[in-house]
Amino acid sequence: MEPALIGTRLASAAIGPLLKKLLVSEGPGAGLVERSDAVRLSSLVSFRGEHRTLTEKDVRKLAGTLVERSLGGDGERPFSTDEAEAVTDALAATLLALGDLDMDDVQAVRLGHTALARRLRAAAPAADGLSTDSVHYLETLVEWACLHVLEFFTRRSTFVARSLVEQARGQSELIAKVDELVRRAPRPDTRDADFERRYLEHLARKHGRLTIYGIDLHHSPDEWPLDMAYLSLEATGRETARSDGNSPAAPGHGVPADRALHRHPRVLLRGVAGSGKTTLVQWLAITSAGAPGSTGRTGPAGQAGQAGTMGQAGTTGSAVPFVLPLRTLTRHDGPLPPADRFLSAVGCPLTPPDGWADRVLRAGRGVVLVDGIDEVPEPERARTRRWLRDLVDAYDGPNRWLVTSRPSAVKDDWLGADGFTELTLSEMSRAEVTAFVRRWHTAAGPDATPYEQPLVDALHATPDLAKLATNPLMCGLICALHRDRRGFLPRGRKALYDAALSMLLTRRDRERDMGAPYGVELGEAPQIQLIQRLAYWLALNGRTQMDRDHARTIVSEAVPAVPEAAAHGDPHRVFDHLLHRSGLLREPTPGTLDFVHRTFQDYLAAKHLVDRWDIGVLIGHAADDQWEDVVRMAVGHSRPRECAEILRELLAAADRAEEPGARLRLLVVAATALDHATEVSPEIREELLDRTARVIPPRTPDEARALATVGPTVLGLLAPPAGLDDEQALMSVITASRIPGDAAIPYLARFTGHPSLSVRSQLVWAWPRFETRAYAERIVARLDPAGLDFTVRSDEHAAELERLGLCPARLDIDDTVSPAVVTALLRRCDPVHLALASYDPVSDLRGLSSLTRLESLRLETHNRPWSPDVLPTSAPLSSLTLDTWPDGGFGALAHLGALTDLNLWQSLIIREEEWRQLAALPFLSSLSVAEEDLEELPEDLVMPGVTGLRLALSDPSSLTTVVRAFPSLRTLSLTGHSVDRLDVSELAALERLTSLWSDTVLTGTDRLSPGTGVEIARD
Repeated sequence: MEPALIGTRLASAAIGPLLKKLLVSEGPGAGLVERSDAVRLSSLVSFRGEHRTLTEKDVRKLAGTLVERSLGGDGERPFSTDEAEAVTDALAATLLALGDLDMDDVQAVRLGHTALARRLRAAAPAADGLSTDSVHYLETLVEWACLHVLEFFTRRSTFVARSLVEQARGQSELIAKVDELVRRAPRPDTRDADFERRYLEHLARKHGRLTIYGIDLHHSPDEWPLDMAYLSLEATGRETARSDGNSPAAPGHGVPADRALHRHPRVLLRGVAGSGKTTLVQWLAITSAGAPGSTGRTGPAGQAGQAGTMGQAGTTGSAVPFVLPLRTLTRHDGPLPPADRFLSAVGCPLTPPDGWADRVLRAGRGVVLVDGIDEVPEPERARTRRWLRDLVDAYDGPNRWLVTSRPSAVKDDWLGADGFTELTLSEMSRAEVTAFVRRWHTAAGPDATPYEQPLVDALHATPDLAKLATNPLMCGLICALHRDRRGFLPRGRKALYDAALSMLLTRRDRERDMGAPYGVELGEAPQIQLIQRLAYWLALNGRTQMDRDHARTIVSEAVPAVPEAAAHGDPHRVFDHLLHRSGLLREPTPGTLDFVHRTFQDYLAAKHLVDRWDIGVLIGHAADDQWEDVVRMAVGHSRPRECAEILRELLAAADRAEEPGARLRLLVVAATALDHATEVSPEIREELLDRTARVIPPRTPDEARALATVGPTVLGLLAPPAGLDDEQALMSVITASRIPGDAAIPYLARFTGHPSLSVRSQLVWAWPRFETRAYAERIVARLDPAGLDFTVRSDEHAAELERLGLCPARLDIDDTVSPAVVTALLRRCDPVHLALASYDPVSDLRGLSSLTRLESLRLETHNRPWSPDVLPTSAPLSSLTLDTWPDGGFGALAHLGALTDLNLWQSLIIREEEWRQLAALPFLSSLSVAEEDLEELPEDLVMPGVTGLRLALSDPSSLTTVVRAFPSLRTLSLTGHSVDRLDVSELAALERLTSLWSDTVLTGTDRLSPGTGVEIARD
């Protein structure tokens, strides 16, 4: 019989007083003044001690009453009648054992009634001779009695006070023990903080300086501070999100490369050799660990603070960068490292506390910088992608991830499924080249000052030289050579490299009177003969780094065949000289070797290939992205007959290629190589140009960008606007707008009146790639403004608009424009449609309140707070796009009487409180949100006023929430699916739905309300 069943037969109101007789009446206070600190049970029972009111006989009588009454009622008896007396005796003996328990009332209550009953039975004499039924009955009756006894204890006025005292004493003991433990073992967070301080100082020392090629020819240092040298280039990508659910995907806005991680938490950054990818990684490594910022969303649309303030949401402390050059991680073909081996894998001499990297990444404070996907052999890139995916999945929080690669090393959307935004480093504009040259000469010291302006003038006046200055590496070489040759420069890319090699291999040490510190003196030619063997081995094996011992072996085996080197006897000394004095090789980590830059490796590999005439090897690798520069350089090294053979073989390889992408790449490589040839027959040139014309106009943005690498030659093959449809026109403009220099301006000027908005938008976005004034006069001033957002990326752009008298009704102002210029531009143009990005909302937004025509506003403040008072109350502002809501929440927008559309696609996550504020906005009828926002929508909240919804959706189950919360929907736009087909039959409950748009195949549309129009985007 269970205690609950016994309780139904023994009503507490009747039996409680019987059991209470077992206990003495309570006294006042907490029982702290008794002779013992504890209130022992022996002092609380009424049949023991000086407060005795019951005798053992009375206890037996009480037990008999309990047994008798528990047997009352209907049903089968729990034991035979002849055992009643024995059961009563056993119960009395058990109850009397209360006085023998060595515990107090607080301890008894802590035990609970079941454990207390066990203690009682153990303390009482054994109930021998009872049947199994009687023993079970006795056990349950004792448990039930213990329930009442403990209830009586908890009602004693002294019990609560005693419990608090015991609790306080226990807490004091625990605090003392914890304090002692802390004293003996420092807290992990203290160890982490101490280590992070040392680690960040190490990164600042390691990555805080840049090498200036050739700067040390006389008495100048060969490095300069990164903060003085760094020049942020532009990174561009394609916008894949559709703001209105109907517009096609278009080329995206550019962003300064060093701010890419502020706009996108995961970035795959492409850039050609020498474009500054590794320098950007260095810059981010030393600037990302600043004060904590704030970010809400963790997907691709997430935002963060500016450089130096890349803290993460929900954390305290700085962001922590991890610099992971893949050429180092993959050198030994072993498994790529997990987080706890990041530092040891890259040769960091510091040893972190156990689990430190895991704690950093789990807290969302990591900035993981993975450099050089293209430096991993192609067969190993799938393994590298799995490694990246595992890391991102394991630490799926507000960490920031940057992966760099050469443009064609991996296919489009290689990491797209993992939330990575793809951006590409643009070539340096004329303004950026000028800025680089001025910074270079400032860092080089006063001796270089006289050469600064003449070089700037030469770059502007000499097209061939300007074509070479397209990335930081080439600009640095040009600056060094110009200074070294006192204002004279070679012409052509091959001549430039030849001059650079001459400077690095022989003139540097000779002009500094270095002598022969390794006992070896070698001329330029023998050094090149030996070093090019290393370059060829690296290219042939798809590597950019090799073991030092293997490099020593290659050189040692080659020395006997080079008389000038063999004369020194010891091949090891020759190798040491090449490593330490050539200026071309370096030892990035102990035991490894690579070239100071990949471009030198490709140049020398091509020379060795031509010297050996391994044309089969060359053509066999021509479609490999890692060999593109090798092929071009090989043509430059070849004699006319050899050059013709290479070009013919490239065309034949293109004919044999089955994949269109491979054919295009081979044609582009051949066309690009054509500019490097010193002499080529007219027949070969004509055939090559004819074949290239077959892929013009390009059909995709990738093809368009690939064609741009051909250079100005392709401009003569691009068709005029009249012969192109809108898509062909857009692709042709993309190609032309990416050709360096101003040679493309005349061709682009023919599209300024084009009816396609995408074409004219591309022309505006390309402005920063050209000389500001020339492009403004020839292109920007002549653009048809209908529906066109005029993008303003700099103060110079704004000045040109004013100079030309342009007052666009649609403006897109970047956060790189100064606050004063923003205010003046807004006041002058009074735009109808405005997109404004700002890192300083207090200053940048001052001009908004004076606007009178503003109808739509896209405001990007990078999660910085802003006041709703800046919004113009007199303007007909109906549409608002935000990444951060204003001070006071969405309720602060209620004063905007015309506001009907709110786009929060890229905002902080909308929580329950913000949802209720949105629901209270009086005129809101159209809303754009992300799926994670719906997860926070209160179940009781319904928004019948919303008739239009744009939703970034990945989980089809979210449609249930849509139907419940937005019953009046007329239009619905769905994008961002993770499934190939989406069942929308649930939407049949939306009786007013008239329009449904999606970018994936829909099923269940036959169940929708009659008349509902369904549109599915097609690729």
